Amino acid sequence: MMDPTTDNAGSTGDPGTARASLEALRAEIAKAVVGQDPAVTGLVVALLCRGHVLLEGVPGVAKTLLVRALASALELDTKRVQFTPDLMPSDVTGSLVYDTRSAEFSFQPGPVFTNLLLADEINRTPPKTQSSLLEAMEERQVTVDGTPRPLPDPFLVAATQNPVEYEGTYPLPEAQLDRFLLKLTIPLPSRQDEIDVLTRHAEGFNPRDLRAAGVRHVAGPADLEAARAAVAKTTVSPEITAYVVDICRATRESPSLTLGVSPRGATALLATARAWAWLTGRDYVIPDDVKALALPTLRHRVQLRPEAEMEGVTADSVINAILTHVPVPR
Repeated sequence: MMDPTTDNAGSTGDPGTARASLEALRAEIAKAVVGQDPAVTGLVVALLCRGHVLLEGVPGVAKTLLVRALASALELDTKRVQFTPDLMPSDVTGSLVYDTRSAEFSFQPGPVFTNLLLADEINRTPPKTQSSLLEAMEERQVTVDGTPRPLPDPFLVAATQNPVEYEGTYPLPEAQLDRFLLKLTIPLPSRQDEIDVLTRHAEGFNPRDLRAAGVRHVAGPADLEAARAAVAKTTVSPEITAYVVDICRATRESPSLTLGVSPRGATALLATARAWAWLTGRDYVIPDDVKALALPTLRHRVQLRPEAEMEGVTADSVINAILTHVPVPR
Protein backbone atom coordinates (compact mmCIF):
# COMPACT_ATOMS: atom_id res chain seq x y z
CA MET A 1 0.00 0.00 0.00
CA MET A 2 1.36 3.36 -0.96
CA ASP A 3 2.13 6.13 1.46
CA PRO A 4 -1.00 8.31 1.65
CA THR A 5 1.11 11.41 2.06
CA THR A 6 2.38 11.10 -1.50
CA ASP A 7 0.45 12.41 -4.47
CA ASN A 8 -0.20 9.05 -6.10
CA ALA A 9 3.51 8.56 -6.75
CA GLY A 10 3.15 4.81 -6.28
CA SER A 11 0.46 4.31 -8.93
CA THR A 12 1.81 1.59 -11.22
CA GLY A 13 -1.25 0.08 -12.86
CA ASP A 14 -0.53 -3.33 -11.26
CA PRO A 15 -3.78 -5.11 -10.19
CA GLY A 16 -2.40 -5.99 -6.74
CA THR A 17 -1.24 -2.45 -6.11
CA ALA A 18 -4.54 -1.13 -7.50
CA ARG A 19 -6.58 -3.19 -5.04
CA ALA A 20 -4.46 -2.01 -2.10
CA SER A 21 -4.76 1.60 -3.28
CA LEU A 22 -8.53 1.41 -3.63
CA GLU A 23 -8.81 -0.21 -0.20
CA ALA A 24 -6.84 2.74 1.19
CA LEU A 25 -9.61 5.06 -0.03
CA ARG A 26 -11.79 4.23 2.95
CA ALA A 27 -9.19 5.36 5.47
CA GLU A 28 -8.38 8.44 3.44
CA ILE A 29 -11.98 9.57 2.97
CA ALA A 30 -12.67 8.87 6.66
CA LYS A 31 -10.41 11.85 7.40
CA ALA A 32 -13.19 14.05 6.03
CA VAL A 33 -16.36 11.93 6.24
CA VAL A 34 -17.30 9.89 9.31
CA GLY A 35 -19.05 6.52 9.14
CA GLN A 36 -19.95 6.22 5.45
CA ASP A 37 -17.88 3.18 4.43
CA PRO A 38 -20.74 1.51 2.49
CA ALA A 39 -21.25 4.63 0.37
CA VAL A 40 -17.51 4.89 -0.32
CA THR A 41 -17.46 1.24 -1.41
CA GLY A 42 -20.48 1.83 -3.64
CA LEU A 43 -18.81 4.75 -5.38
CA VAL A 44 -15.67 2.69 -5.98
CA VAL A 45 -17.77 -0.17 -7.39
CA ALA A 46 -19.46 2.29 -9.74
CA LEU A 47 -16.09 3.57 -10.96
CA LEU A 48 -14.91 0.01 -11.60
CA CYS A 49 -18.09 -0.74 -13.57
CA ARG A 50 -18.10 2.60 -15.42
CA GLY A 51 -21.49 3.32 -13.86
CA HIS A 52 -23.20 6.22 -12.12
CA VAL A 53 -24.57 6.67 -8.62
CA LEU A 54 -27.70 8.22 -7.13
CA LEU A 55 -27.10 9.34 -3.53
CA GLU A 56 -30.21 9.75 -1.42
CA GLY A 57 -30.26 11.15 2.09
CA VAL A 58 -31.70 13.96 4.17
CA PRO A 59 -29.92 17.32 4.01
CA GLY A 60 -26.75 17.62 6.04
CA VAL A 61 -25.40 14.04 5.94
CA ALA A 62 -22.27 14.97 3.94
CA LYS A 63 -23.34 13.71 0.49
CA THR A 64 -21.48 16.52 -1.27
CA LEU A 65 -18.44 16.24 1.00
CA LEU A 66 -18.27 12.50 0.32
CA VAL A 67 -18.01 13.02 -3.44
CA ARG A 68 -15.44 15.79 -3.09
CA ALA A 69 -13.31 13.67 -0.76
CA LEU A 70 -13.45 10.74 -3.18
CA ALA A 71 -12.30 12.91 -6.07
CA SER A 72 -9.46 14.31 -3.98
CA ALA A 73 -8.28 10.87 -2.83
CA LEU A 74 -8.44 9.51 -6.40
CA GLU A 75 -6.73 12.50 -8.05
CA LEU A 76 -9.71 13.07 -10.31
CA ASP A 77 -11.07 16.31 -11.69
CA THR A 78 -14.48 17.12 -10.25
CA LYS A 79 -17.14 19.74 -10.90
CA ARG A 80 -20.42 20.51 -9.19
CA VAL A 81 -23.73 21.63 -10.67
CA GLN A 82 -26.49 22.88 -8.40
CA PHE A 83 -29.68 21.79 -10.15
CA THR A 84 -32.40 24.43 -9.94
CA PRO A 85 -35.77 24.94 -11.70
CA ASP A 86 -34.27 27.53 -14.08
CA LEU A 87 -31.19 25.49 -15.08
CA MET A 88 -30.93 24.97 -18.84
CA PRO A 89 -29.47 21.90 -20.63
CA SER A 90 -26.66 24.02 -22.07
CA ASP A 91 -25.68 24.97 -18.50
CA VAL A 92 -24.71 21.30 -18.07
CA THR A 93 -23.45 20.20 -21.47
CA GLY A 94 -21.98 23.44 -22.82
CA SER A 95 -22.93 25.53 -25.83
CA LEU A 96 -21.68 27.27 -28.96
CA VAL A 97 -20.37 30.77 -28.30
CA TYR A 98 -19.78 33.38 -31.00
CA ASP A 99 -16.22 34.67 -31.05
CA THR A 100 -16.21 38.22 -32.38
CA ARG A 101 -12.47 38.11 -33.08
CA SER A 102 -12.62 35.09 -35.36
CA ALA A 103 -16.23 35.67 -36.48
CA GLU A 104 -16.88 31.99 -35.79
CA PHE A 105 -18.79 29.89 -33.28
CA SER A 106 -16.68 27.88 -30.84
CA PHE A 107 -17.78 25.23 -28.35
CA GLN A 108 -17.58 26.19 -24.70
CA PRO A 109 -17.57 22.94 -22.66
CA GLY A 110 -19.99 22.70 -19.75
CA PRO A 111 -19.29 21.23 -16.31
CA VAL A 112 -20.14 17.72 -17.58
CA PHE A 113 -16.64 17.60 -19.09
CA THR A 114 -14.97 16.28 -15.97
CA ASN A 115 -14.12 12.96 -14.31
CA LEU A 116 -16.59 13.17 -11.44
CA LEU A 117 -19.69 15.31 -11.88
CA LEU A 118 -21.64 16.10 -8.74
CA ALA A 119 -25.24 16.73 -9.80
CA ASP A 120 -26.57 18.27 -6.61
CA GLU A 121 -30.32 17.93 -5.98
CA ILE A 122 -30.95 16.58 -9.46
CA ASN A 123 -34.69 16.28 -8.80
CA ARG A 124 -35.03 20.06 -8.45
CA THR A 125 -34.63 20.70 -12.18
CA PRO A 126 -37.26 20.05 -14.90
CA PRO A 127 -37.17 16.85 -17.01
CA LYS A 128 -35.72 18.69 -20.03
CA THR A 129 -32.56 19.55 -18.11
CA GLN A 130 -32.47 16.17 -16.36
CA SER A 131 -32.51 14.50 -19.78
CA SER A 132 -29.45 16.50 -20.84
CA LEU A 133 -27.45 14.05 -18.74
CA LEU A 134 -28.86 10.92 -20.39
CA GLU A 135 -26.56 10.93 -23.41
CA ALA A 136 -23.56 11.75 -21.24
CA MET A 137 -24.34 8.91 -18.83
CA GLU A 138 -25.10 6.29 -21.47
CA GLU A 139 -22.87 7.21 -24.42
CA ARG A 140 -20.15 9.11 -22.52
CA GLN A 141 -20.35 11.91 -25.02
CA VAL A 142 -22.24 15.16 -25.57
CA THR A 143 -23.72 16.12 -28.94
CA VAL A 144 -24.04 19.84 -29.59
CA ASP A 145 -25.02 21.17 -33.02
CA GLY A 146 -24.77 17.66 -34.44
CA THR A 147 -21.16 17.14 -33.33
CA PRO A 148 -20.45 14.40 -30.75
CA ARG A 149 -17.81 15.34 -28.19
CA PRO A 150 -16.36 12.54 -26.02
CA LEU A 151 -16.17 12.93 -22.25
CA PRO A 152 -13.05 12.18 -20.19
CA ASP A 153 -12.37 8.72 -18.84
CA PRO A 154 -13.07 7.91 -16.06
CA PHE A 155 -16.45 9.66 -15.99
CA LEU A 156 -18.99 9.27 -13.21
CA VAL A 157 -22.16 11.17 -12.38
CA ALA A 158 -22.91 11.26 -8.66
CA ALA A 159 -26.39 12.75 -8.33
CA THR A 160 -27.92 13.66 -4.99
CA GLN A 161 -31.54 13.99 -3.98
CA ASN A 162 -33.34 14.57 -0.70
CA PRO A 163 -36.06 11.99 0.06
CA VAL A 164 -38.16 14.26 2.30
CA GLU A 165 -38.58 17.26 0.02
CA TYR A 166 -41.33 16.97 -2.57
CA GLU A 167 -42.47 20.57 -3.07
CA GLY A 168 -40.81 22.06 -6.13
CA THR A 169 -39.21 18.78 -7.19
CA TYR A 170 -39.44 16.74 -10.38
CA PRO A 171 -39.21 12.98 -9.65
CA LEU A 172 -36.76 11.18 -11.91
CA PRO A 173 -38.52 9.08 -14.58
CA GLU A 174 -37.94 5.34 -14.67
CA ALA A 175 -35.84 5.60 -17.84
CA GLN A 176 -33.40 7.94 -16.13
CA LEU A 177 -33.34 6.01 -12.86
CA ASP A 178 -32.38 2.92 -14.85
CA ARG A 179 -29.27 4.77 -16.07
CA PHE A 180 -27.87 4.83 -12.55
CA LEU A 181 -25.87 1.73 -11.70
CA LEU A 182 -26.43 2.13 -7.94
CA LYS A 183 -28.75 3.96 -5.61
CA LEU A 184 -27.00 4.49 -2.30
CA THR A 185 -28.88 5.66 0.78
CA ILE A 186 -26.88 7.89 3.11
CA PRO A 187 -28.21 7.34 6.64
CA LEU A 188 -28.06 9.66 9.60
CA PRO A 189 -24.91 8.98 11.65
CA SER A 190 -24.92 6.94 14.82
CA ARG A 191 -24.62 8.78 18.14
CA GLN A 192 -20.88 8.11 18.40
CA ASP A 193 -20.27 9.11 14.77
CA GLU A 194 -22.16 12.35 15.33
CA ILE A 195 -20.05 13.07 18.41
CA ASP A 196 -16.94 12.48 16.29
CA VAL A 197 -18.23 14.92 13.64
CA LEU A 198 -18.85 17.66 16.20
CA THR A 199 -15.49 17.01 17.86
CA ARG A 200 -13.70 17.45 14.54
CA HIS A 201 -15.49 20.73 13.85
CA ALA A 202 -14.69 21.95 17.36
CA GLU A 203 -11.02 21.20 16.64
CA GLY A 204 -11.08 23.33 13.49
CA PHE A 205 -12.06 20.94 10.71
CA ASN A 206 -13.00 22.85 7.55
CA PRO A 207 -15.00 20.76 5.05
CA ARG A 208 -14.04 23.18 2.28
CA ASP A 209 -10.32 22.52 2.76
CA LEU A 210 -9.71 18.81 2.31
CA ARG A 211 -5.94 19.24 2.06
CA ALA A 212 -5.87 20.76 5.53
CA ALA A 213 -7.92 17.79 6.74
CA GLY A 214 -5.12 15.51 5.53
CA VAL A 215 -6.87 13.96 2.52
CA ARG A 216 -4.20 12.94 0.00
CA HIS A 217 -4.07 11.08 -3.31
CA VAL A 218 -3.88 7.34 -2.68
CA ALA A 219 -4.94 6.10 -6.13
CA GLY A 220 -5.33 7.41 -9.63
CA PRO A 221 -6.58 6.69 -13.17
CA ALA A 222 -3.88 4.05 -13.75
CA ASP A 223 -5.06 2.12 -10.71
CA LEU A 224 -8.66 2.32 -11.89
CA GLU A 225 -7.72 1.05 -15.35
CA ALA A 226 -5.76 -1.88 -13.89
CA ALA A 227 -8.62 -2.66 -11.52
CA ARG A 228 -11.19 -2.61 -14.32
CA ALA A 229 -9.08 -5.03 -16.35
CA ALA A 230 -8.84 -7.36 -13.36
CA VAL A 231 -12.59 -7.16 -12.69
CA ALA A 232 -13.25 -8.09 -16.34
CA LYS A 233 -11.32 -11.35 -15.72
CA THR A 234 -13.30 -12.26 -12.61
CA THR A 235 -14.94 -15.64 -13.20
CA VAL A 236 -18.72 -16.01 -13.17
CA SER A 237 -20.07 -19.55 -13.15
CA PRO A 238 -23.26 -20.50 -15.03
CA GLU A 239 -24.93 -21.12 -11.65
CA ILE A 240 -24.22 -17.54 -10.53
CA THR A 241 -25.52 -16.15 -13.82
CA ALA A 242 -28.72 -18.15 -13.40
CA TYR A 243 -29.02 -16.94 -9.77
CA VAL A 244 -28.87 -13.30 -10.91
CA VAL A 245 -31.51 -13.97 -13.57
CA ASP A 246 -33.79 -15.75 -11.08
CA ILE A 247 -33.62 -12.81 -8.65
CA CYS A 248 -34.47 -10.29 -11.36
CA ARG A 249 -37.28 -12.42 -12.81
CA ALA A 250 -38.75 -12.79 -9.32
CA THR A 251 -39.15 -9.00 -9.11
CA ARG A 252 -41.29 -9.10 -12.26
CA GLU A 253 -43.60 -11.64 -10.65
CA SER A 254 -43.87 -9.95 -7.24
CA PRO A 255 -47.46 -8.97 -6.32
CA SER A 256 -46.10 -5.87 -4.56
CA LEU A 257 -44.52 -4.41 -7.71
CA THR A 258 -45.90 -2.87 -10.87
CA LEU A 259 -42.44 -2.72 -12.44
CA GLY A 260 -39.72 -5.32 -12.04
CA VAL A 261 -36.04 -5.32 -12.91
CA SER A 262 -35.20 -5.16 -16.63
CA PRO A 263 -32.44 -7.17 -18.33
CA ARG A 264 -30.29 -4.02 -18.03
CA GLY A 265 -30.73 -4.31 -14.27
CA ALA A 266 -29.70 -7.97 -14.33
CA THR A 267 -26.57 -7.04 -16.26
CA ALA A 268 -25.85 -4.31 -13.72
CA LEU A 269 -26.18 -6.73 -10.79
CA LEU A 270 -23.78 -9.17 -12.40
CA ALA A 271 -21.27 -6.35 -13.02
CA THR A 272 -21.42 -4.95 -9.49
CA ALA A 273 -21.11 -8.44 -7.97
CA ARG A 274 -17.95 -9.03 -10.03
CA ALA A 275 -16.47 -5.73 -8.88
CA TRP A 276 -17.28 -6.51 -5.25
CA ALA A 277 -15.77 -9.99 -5.55
CA TRP A 278 -12.52 -8.52 -6.87
CA LEU A 279 -12.41 -5.82 -4.19
CA THR A 280 -12.74 -8.49 -1.50
CA GLY A 281 -9.77 -10.38 -2.92
CA ARG A 282 -11.34 -13.10 -5.06
CA ASP A 283 -11.17 -13.76 -8.81
CA TYR A 284 -14.56 -15.51 -8.86
CA VAL A 285 -18.10 -14.54 -7.82
CA ILE A 286 -20.03 -16.26 -5.05
CA PRO A 287 -23.74 -15.88 -4.12
CA ASP A 288 -22.86 -13.59 -1.20
CA ASP A 289 -21.41 -11.07 -3.68
CA VAL A 290 -24.74 -10.96 -5.50
CA LYS A 291 -26.64 -10.57 -2.23
CA ALA A 292 -24.32 -7.79 -1.04
CA LEU A 293 -24.99 -5.65 -4.11
CA ALA A 294 -28.64 -6.57 -4.77
CA LEU A 295 -30.21 -3.72 -2.78
CA PRO A 296 -28.15 -0.78 -4.11
CA THR A 297 -28.26 -2.15 -7.66
CA LEU A 298 -31.97 -3.00 -7.83
CA ARG A 299 -33.89 -0.79 -5.37
CA HIS A 300 -34.36 2.08 -7.88
CA ARG A 301 -35.28 -0.24 -10.77
CA VAL A 302 -38.55 -1.48 -9.25
CA GLN A 303 -41.84 0.32 -8.71
CA LEU A 304 -44.21 -0.41 -5.85
CA ARG A 305 -47.95 -0.81 -6.25
CA PRO A 306 -49.81 2.05 -4.53
CA GLU A 307 -51.65 -0.35 -2.21
CA ALA A 308 -48.37 -1.98 -1.16
CA GLU A 309 -46.85 1.42 -0.49
CA MET A 310 -49.81 2.37 1.68
CA GLU A 311 -49.22 -0.78 3.72
CA GLY A 312 -45.64 0.30 4.45
CA VAL A 313 -43.95 -2.02 1.97
CA THR A 314 -40.64 -0.68 0.60
CA ALA A 315 -38.52 -1.63 -2.39
CA ASP A 316 -35.81 -2.84 -0.01
CA SER A 317 -38.22 -5.13 1.87
CA VAL A 318 -39.47 -6.67 -1.39
CA ILE A 319 -35.94 -7.34 -2.64
CA ASN A 320 -34.88 -8.77 0.73
CA ALA A 321 -37.88 -11.12 0.65
CA ILE A 322 -36.93 -12.24 -2.86
CA LEU A 323 -33.35 -12.90 -1.76
CA THR A 324 -34.74 -15.07 1.03
CA HIS A 325 -36.93 -17.17 -1.27
CA VAL A 326 -34.84 -17.54 -4.44
CA PRO A 327 -32.78 -20.77 -4.17
CA VAL A 328 -29.08 -20.10 -3.64
CA PRO A 329 -26.71 -22.14 -5.84
CA ARG A 330 -24.44 -24.53 -3.98
